[in-house]
Amino acid sequence: MVKATPFLLVLLLALGAHSLSVKKKCSLVGRWVNDLGSNMTITTVNGNGVFAGSYHTAVTATSKEIKLSPLQGSLQKSPNQKGQPTFGFTVNWSFSDSITVFTGQCFVDENGKEELRTMWLLRSHVDRIKDDWKATRVGINVFTRLQSQE
Repeated sequence: MVKATPFLLVLLLALGAHSLSVKKKCSLVGRWVNDLGSNMTITTVNGNGVFAGSYHTAVTATSKEIKLSPLQGSLQKSPNQKGQPTFGFTVNWSFSDSITVFTGQCFVDENGKEELRTMWLLRSHVDRIKDDWKATRVGINVFTRLQSQE
């Protein structure tokens, strides 16, 4: 029995250390800001991973007044993603004849900080098929959670 005690102690320490290393799960719900200063709010994520919110861009290629625009998306609910889900959403711009789709993944770093890494395609309306070549733009954005001002 004495020989088993060190083994049990090591086993318990290993199990305890494992529970400490479990990462925080990423939640898309909340307010986010990207590297260009645009703000996004995700208000709900239902049990199927469908979510909604709003997007207020800080950048635009149009001279029209920027307005808050609705977004709708879907979150991958796979258990293999271990709290760092993939997702996609569409922003239907309220102030222009364009639409943007984003796809990305939510990451949680060693300190528990959440970050959304995304790639996007923006499709603008063109009047003629020969102008199709200039109608789609592509880019990347990194979002970080906005902390509430309390």
